[in-house]
Amino acid sequence: MPNLYLLLGGNLGDRTLYLSQARESIAAQVGPILQGSSLYETAAWGKTDQPAFLNQVLEVQTTLSPEQVLQTINQIEQDLGRIRHEHWGARVIDIDILFYDELVLQSQRLTIPHPQLHLRRFTLLPLSEIAPHLQHPVLHMQVTQLLQNCPDELPVHLYISSQ
Repeated sequence: MPNLYLLLGGNLGDRTLYLSQARESIAAQVGPILQGSSLYETAAWGKTDQPAFLNQVLEVQTTLSPEQVLQTINQIEQDLGRIRHEHWGARVIDIDILFYDELVLQSQRLTIPHPQLHLRRFTLLPLSEIAPHLQHPVLHMQVTQLLQNCPDELPVHLYISSQ
């Protein structure tokens, strides 16, 4: 079965609850979660005048095709209350496909690996926690190398819940 890496994030409402509900839905509908990173808190990227995000990366085993994964995670987002108002806008949940095994895919709806993952510290830091030696099939660099070369300077902090 293919291994899939997903980035979860959200910056509205009870962020930890939404991430937990997303993990449960992913495990039930996409496939078993093999491992998950810690939660990280990050200032908003792209559109910066919004609350900070919580992010987490999951490694998931799946029998679904990449297109089926995309359809399923979009439905999970919708079921959890995501409303798409604006590009990079605030949201209760966002689920992105980072990698699907070593697949390189570009279609109108889907690009794998995620085309901006190497530019985003909030993606690379949690990914490096669970898959530091994973090789990017296009850039031919390990995740740790991508993190070292990442131009993104936004702070990414390990999230410690106050509850």
